[in-house]
Amino acid sequence: MNQEKLAIMRHSCAHLIATAVQELYPEAKFGIGPVVENGFYYDIEFPNNISETDLENIENLAKELKNKDLKFDYEEMNIDDAIMFFKKIKQNYKVELLADLKTKGTTKVDGEEVMESVDSVRLYKTGNFTDLCRGPHVQSTQDIGVFKLTKLAGAYWRGDSNNPQLQRIYGVCFEQEKELADYLHLLEEAEKRDHRKIGAELDLFSFHEEGPGFPFFKPKGMIVWNALLDFWREEHRQAGYDEVKTPMMLSRRLWEKSGHWENYRENMYESMIDEEEYAIKPMNCPGGMIMYKEGIHSYRELPLRWAEIGLVHRHELSGTLNGLFRVRAFNQDDAHIFMTAEQITEEILGVIKLADKIYSQFGLTYHLELSTRPAKSIGSDEAWETATAGLKNALEQSGREYVINEGDGAFYGPKIDFHIKDAIGRTWQCGTVQLDMNLPERFNLNYIDNEGQEKRPVMIHRVVLGSVERFFGILIEHFAGNFPVWLSPVQVMLLPISEKHLSGAKEIQQNLLNSGIRVEVDGDNETLGNRVRRAIGQKIPYIIAVGDKELAGEDWLIRIRGQEKQEKMSAEEFTKKISEEIKNRKM
Repeated sequence: MNQEKLAIMRHSCAHLIATAVQELYPEAKFGIGPVVENGFYYDIEFPNNISETDLENIENLAKELKNKDLKFDYEEMNIDDAIMFFKKIKQNYKVELLADLKTKGTTKVDGEEVMESVDSVRLYKTGNFTDLCRGPHVQSTQDIGVFKLTKLAGAYWRGDSNNPQLQRIYGVCFEQEKELADYLHLLEEAEKRDHRKIGAELDLFSFHEEGPGFPFFKPKGMIVWNALLDFWREEHRQAGYDEVKTPMMLSRRLWEKSGHWENYRENMYESMIDEEEYAIKPMNCPGGMIMYKEGIHSYRELPLRWAEIGLVHRHELSGTLNGLFRVRAFNQDDAHIFMTAEQITEEILGVIKLADKIYSQFGLTYHLELSTRPAKSIGSDEAWETATAGLKNALEQSGREYVINEGDGAFYGPKIDFHIKDAIGRTWQCGTVQLDMNLPERFNLNYIDNEGQEKRPVMIHRVVLGSVERFFGILIEHFAGNFPVWLSPVQVMLLPISEKHLSGAKEIQQNLLNSGIRVEVDGDNETLGNRVRRAIGQKIPYIIAVGDKELAGEDWLIRIRGQEKQEKMSAEEFTKKISEEIKNRKM
């Protein structure tokens, strides 16, 4: 089944679920029920909040209704009549959507357009449930494949915390039973790997009600963070990048010039300084434009590759916050490359090569997508053709397969996206390369060519990790918390067998620390077995019990993460082995 037909089936399934809800809860008020990846959700106001256990009753009834071969019938109705109809059946959220459509010509939820200006609307009926919907739908409920309701969540109506909070029922829907079983297995595996759960267990980071969406990184989390960024910096230096840092807060005048004030202001945090409006940066780009304009640049300097781990802030809706995956403050591993038009292909190849090297370090594979000019865009046809050809040429020369997304580029230029695949087959869009013809024009950026004439540089925006916080979360789930040794917060745990061995264990600890190895001693007054289990639970790569033999200089018996059999080696052999693993960043 193609994606379009699958989306129609899933949206029809959302209506089927709503039909079951109305039968079980006649006073329920219905918001919207769109298709999302692998399924759908429906936002509903219940007379009394339901629980996860109630989902089973809703699902069972929906399956009974599916087998009754209910039709998806619709009728066209003018907006005034539709408003009267939904008022009569007391569906106030539908009335609100229609009122917006009548007065504003459009109606939106969470910033997404639900319906646009029309003379009449469609009302779809399934059993006893009638919904406002553009359609289309399957012919009958029997045309819906297999489905399962997966979870409940809270969601403010239209994404506004000033509005009532509804309950969001999530479900998945597939054509075949095997597809559903495979997906549910994936969900089960993903739950085990949930970065929020593992992050708490390993004491890496936390969130607090005093700062929703603002992560707190703890000492062990900072070890992973710094090891990751040390690697990032090393690779960027070798690839010819210089690191820069731009201010976190800049004047409104800058954001007006960049276009963010007009197009992105609702996502920005603002402040007043000396009676002038400022905003915390949601992106790093404008600061880079200011630095470029500080001096006169020659073609001999180009390309300029400036990389920045820039802390940005964006106002995300509370209902969308999700651990490290969606936060309000995050660090982008941004880079801006200023170059001539002739250098586009070579520089894009350089970005692909760098991204490949970084992703490969973590055992991550990826595929590439090229997004071309959208319907609404800026810039000349010639500029777009040059930029798109540069990206295509680079992709062709890279020898890598790619998919073209027609019309899905940014309004200022085409782009290449990197979709990485993790250990359980999930894909994540992380890296992106965008050619920008907008900001160099807005900021009047120039360089002097070989004939002494001013010319406009071409600029690339690119990230590899994307949001460092999000990439951190992806790595936690990819490795299920079992970081490779070079990333592990604690690389070795020493367990003195008794109190008399504690001081000797601390001497060994100091020797390993002197060799650049992260090591801790667990000398708590507990049984050795309990301490071994605790170290295993903390996913420590190497665990060593320290007793009389070890302190006398005999070989160490080493428990290696993921291995049943313990290994014996001398202190010197072990120190050399782990030092090489760390230095070479072995997987």
